[in-house]
Amino acid sequence: MGQPFRGVECFAPLAAYQLLPFRFMRWEDGSVLLVSDVGEHHFLEADEFRRLTCYELDHRTATYLDLKAKHFLWDPDSLTPLDLVATKYRTKKDFLRGFTGLHIFVVTLRCDHSCTYCQVSRVTEDRTTFDMSDETARRAIDLLFRSPSPTLKVEFQGGEPLLTMERITDIVEAIEERNVTEQRRIEFVIATNLSTLDDGILAFCKAHDVHLSTSLDGPAWLHDQNRPTRARNSHTRTIEQIERARAALGHDRVSALMTTTARSLAHPREIVREYLRHGFTEIFLRSVSPYGFAVKTGQAALYEAHQFVQFYREALDEIISANREGRAVVEVYAQLLLRKILTPFPTHYVDLQSPAGTGIGAVVYNYDGDVYASDEARMLAAMGDKSFRLGDLHTDTYEELFGSDVLQALIQGSVLETMPGCSECAFLPYCGADPIYHHATQGDIIGHRPTSAFCAKHMGILRHLFTLLRAGDQFVTDLFTSWAWQQPTRV
Repeated sequence: MGQPFRGVECFAPLAAYQLLPFRFMRWEDGSVLLVSDVGEHHFLEADEFRRLTCYELDHRTATYLDLKAKHFLWDPDSLTPLDLVATKYRTKKDFLRGFTGLHIFVVTLRCDHSCTYCQVSRVTEDRTTFDMSDETARRAIDLLFRSPSPTLKVEFQGGEPLLTMERITDIVEAIEERNVTEQRRIEFVIATNLSTLDDGILAFCKAHDVHLSTSLDGPAWLHDQNRPTRARNSHTRTIEQIERARAALGHDRVSALMTTTARSLAHPREIVREYLRHGFTEIFLRSVSPYGFAVKTGQAALYEAHQFVQFYREALDEIISANREGRAVVEVYAQLLLRKILTPFPTHYVDLQSPAGTGIGAVVYNYDGDVYASDEARMLAAMGDKSFRLGDLHTDTYEELFGSDVLQALIQGSVLETMPGCSECAFLPYCGADPIYHHATQGDIIGHRPTSAFCAKHMGILRHLFTLLRAGDQFVTDLFTSWAWQQPTRV
């Protein structure tokens, strides 16, 4: 026979409060960072943490009230805490609601640069068979408007997309004509090295509100080594064309980003100063990606994650110093992370989402009609691995492409809340999965977090941001808060 039920006297009385779900991370000084499922955070001293988890925290203390306000705990006086947490969680996951918002048109693989870290497999300028056809473009436009997203961002990439400006012109005009009835909010961006920019292209961009995004890797000696051309004037030409585009389109219609090569690591402050010298108010510090020409030249393997994190920390310090001096400038990657740390809102940056934004946040229409879950998937295919090809836009329907087994596997394999090494990490609400990166570097979409460079990079950057926030420098706190509440312009 089973044991009879024991009486209530056999059980300890209920605690005065109950804990709500959170993750934690111990800091070097013994303190503990608490992070809730919805991204609220709080630092506790070691003894405070012990008392909290032993249900001994005094309800009259400021710490208790702070933790209650941030929904780390609840007590009988709490007002609908689970409803509020649920609302916050829905807000954090709001990026899922609109489905695919970024549509990348790869209009050509031709390029006139020979960048050492290029992530794609470019071809020479004369090989026009690598240009997108009119039929492929029209079919891609049809798929674009099948997306339920009210905002559609159309980004033209290559190669060098301006080498086939006629195709870009046709696509923009066709989308605008179609949008008369569709009534979506459309954004156009051309990712270009600007080398072939002329007055006709600028006039078109101005008439159709097309933004330009280019690359600036730092001072002339560094930029010219990273992005060589036959004329050996890459930096000079880039700066000239940036100023020309700004004069025609407006300062805020021209942006630039940099890629960190091994040459860059020792010069973070010089790179920041180069951006300031040319009037930029945003800097996006990026590491090399393990795709395309970057792998063939060995650039993707020339430094490790901890070296990039050190570079990033010094560059961010220079950016903070510039702001102290009255020169407003934002580091975009920090801005994306801080938006997730300091506000209730998500970002639409596909690398920092759970599930990942591959396919459901962004999609790529290649020049030949192949459809890929992300730009990285397209780059991987150029290396001979088509694991993340969703299908062919000429033969497959929208339902077949976006309901494919490939996309479903990517989504299922990029939910951080279920992934080993991520599910218990305090930084989970701020991070992403990047399944294609882990496939490329570790052989499967989930990967091994203790040896993941993606994980090491984000752990290092997030630790540094929290260290700065905790340091109590009011200027830095105010600066970071202002960044977080600005709507990121690049994503």
